[in-house]
Amino acid sequence: MASAVAGSSAAVPFWRAAGMTYITYSNVCASLVRGCLKEPYKSEAATREKVHFAISKWANGKPEKPTIRSDSPEE
Repeated sequence: MASAVAGSSAAVPFWRAAGMTYITYSNVCASLVRGCLKEPYKSEAATREKVHFAISKWANGKPEKPTIRSDSPEE
């Protein structure tokens, strides 16, 4: 039984062993796939590449007004 537990701890996903989070690994893979697409699919995929999200800080147990953020550096 002890050998089965020790063996399972050695099966670390390669993205974790490389020091990445799954989200980082997923973003790298998606970027590579988008780069391999042919037109018109490549330009369509580029328009869906941007991600926008809202961040709300909490003060005194209540959320403050959210700020809209983007993952793209040009905005």
